[in-house]
Amino acid sequence: MQGFRIPLLVIGMLGAAAINAAPHDVELNINAGQTGAVINKDIYGQFAEHLGRGIYEGVWVGKDSEIANTNGFRNDVLNALRDIQVPLVRWPGGCFADEYHWREGIGPRNKRPVKVNTHWGGVEETNAFGTHEFFEFVELLGADAYVNGNLGSGSVREMAEWMEYMTSDKNSTLANERRANGRDEPFDIAYFGIGNESWGCGGHMRPQYYVDLYRQYATFLKTPPGKRPKLVGSGGHTDDTEWTDVLSANIDRDMDGISYHFYTLPTSDWQKKGAALGFDESMWLATMERTYRMDEYIRANVAVLDENDPDGELGLYVDEWGTWYDAEPGREPGFLYQQNSLRDAVVTAVNFNIFHEHARRVHMTNIAQMVNVLQAMILTDKEKMVLTPTYHVYGMYKVFQDATAIEFEIQTDNYGEGDKSVPAVTASVAKGKDGKLYLALVNLDPKESASIELNLSGASATQTVGQILTAEKMDAHNSFTQPEVVKPKAFNAKLSNLSLPAKSVVVAELK
Repeated sequence: MQGFRIPLLVIGMLGAAAINAAPHDVELNINAGQTGAVINKDIYGQFAEHLGRGIYEGVWVGKDSEIANTNGFRNDVLNALRDIQVPLVRWPGGCFADEYHWREGIGPRNKRPVKVNTHWGGVEETNAFGTHEFFEFVELLGADAYVNGNLGSGSVREMAEWMEYMTSDKNSTLANERRANGRDEPFDIAYFGIGNESWGCGGHMRPQYYVDLYRQYATFLKTPPGKRPKLVGSGGHTDDTEWTDVLSANIDRDMDGISYHFYTLPTSDWQKKGAALGFDESMWLATMERTYRMDEYIRANVAVLDENDPDGELGLYVDEWGTWYDAEPGREPGFLYQQNSLRDAVVTAVNFNIFHEHARRVHMTNIAQMVNVLQAMILTDKEKMVLTPTYHVYGMYKVFQDATAIEFEIQTDNYGEGDKSVPAVTASVAKGKDGKLYLALVNLDPKESASIELNLSGASATQTVGQILTAEKMDAHNSFTQPEVVKPKAFNAKLSNLSLPAKSVVVAELK
């Protein structure tokens, strides 16, 4: 079993008075001959919602912009996202999806209606970025498309016609309308979501009611042979498993996966989430403790799926996750713009290791969000762009896309105090598509290093060669004036002398 953990040894815990202050000793036993599930590339998916400057300015500037662009898409962002090999993009939401009417985003841009984005800031939505723009964007990236349909305020007919518009190869009125709007060949859709957060902003439904709606809507989502996307049911969040239970027990056809959402709030309080910068170690620890709950919550949902779907046909799609802090002072709160520090990078790597461990069921995830919103890869300010620490972790971990998980056991003490503690070190091991053996290690402790005793069987290696991401300060971050404060550096170490600095992420080949 990939990622199996020997019971944690609680070493160096000094009680509630102080967070443990001793280097960590970690034993990692890897059996390269024992393989697990394939780590689906879509675990590294992104999310682009009509929210703040996530799309407008962040991705789309228009063909007439002075910012260098390709058909209206800013070149610097395109190139940066290509470099981390983005496999999948989810659009148009989020909460925005259940108020999005696709016809308003097609045809000549100067004739598209201007609406009000009631969810995010009450700003004008020009609909300049619509169906054709989205598909051109993902094609420019070389990524797949995850489209989220409007269940909350839409209709069966509207959703069915959108699917026909996007996928039909016939001489139908809708297909010809698509052709008239500039696209002859049908679009390719990898995933299609029937509603979003139907328990909340998508309609405040009960799962029992949603199940009947899902079955109705899915019945009329028809595509030509070979064009059917994977259909996604709107699932639960946080510690809730009822949605997973009701959907998996009552939908026996036309559903490939169930969505799940969980956000990392340092305080676990939606009214006062905590600051993105300037935090102390207690907030670092609270963030790590909160984010590590992802493992517990996934396990609970997977247990339900294993009971209701023993053949493993349904996936658990974590299509919204990431850190969520208080709005940055002086900015529109509804735009959800926040800085991104080394803490976010560590959170990202911890979650990747969790997703890898559950790759048998977790086939796709989408971090919230790609540009300028929440835990973003990229921040922009007009013509300026900066890459965040989270972006760099995605770049380091791209070797795990479609890799095959390798069995390992890890024995580590904990980092924490009182009732808040997490494993001091987490790991992933996999055989990449290139045939090489890769290791990821994360030290969650912001002060103490970790010494790794690595025992490898089933393969031969003497050293690690890769990259490390760390910095001096817990809230070290990149800015438009200092864009390279946090960036990967070369990492080379012998297996006999392998150690991790405090608050660090390492991805390396075992050679």
